[in-house]
Amino acid sequence: MSSEVSQEPTTEVAQEPKVSKSELYATLATQLRSLLEGERNLIANAANFSSVVYHTLPDVNWVGFYFLHGSELILGPFQGQPACVRIEKGKGVCGLSVAQLDTIIVPNVHEFPGHIACDPASNSEIVVPVFDGQRLLGVLDLDSPQPGRFDEQDAEGLNELVTIFVEACEGRPEDD
Repeated sequence: MSSEVSQEPTTEVAQEPKVSKSELYATLATQLRSLLEGERNLIANAANFSSVVYHTLPDVNWVGFYFLHGSELILGPFQGQPACVRIEKGKGVCGLSVAQLDTIIVPNVHEFPGHIACDPASNSEIVVPVFDGQRLLGVLDLDSPQPGRFDEQDAEGLNELVTIFVEACEGRPEDD
C-alpha cells in the first residue's frame, strides 16, 4: 500500500499584522530610549538613531542628520545613499526647515522649488529641526521613494524621537 501526499503549492502568503503609525512610533521611542541610555555623545547617538529609524520605518530610503555650522548645514550620520555634504540655510527642504525653524513635509519633492536631489529614487521628504533648548543644532531628514509617504502623524512621532535624542545628548556631548 502506497500513500502519496499531495504537494500542491499554496498561494497564501503569511502577512505581518498591520501596526498603526502611533504604535510604530511608540515602539521606536522605547527602542531609542533603551539604545541611547547612558551614551551622551552626539555623533554616536545620531548614528544609532539613524540606523534604528531607517531599519524600522517602512518605505524610507534615507534617514540622517545635518548639523548646523555657521550658516550652513553639514552632513552628519545617516543611512542610505551618499548625500550632499553642505546645504546653505534657506536652500532645499533642509535649509528651509532651518530658516523657518519648523518641521516641513513635502509630499512630492519634484514639485518643491529648489529641491536638492541627492537620491533620484526619493519622491517625498520630511525634515524636523533639532533643538537643544533654544539653540538649533540641525535637522533630521527622511526621504521616501513613495510619494506622499509622510504626514502629521510622522511629524509628531519624529519630533518625539528627536526630543529623546536631544535629552540623551544633553551636557555638551561634543566634549565627550
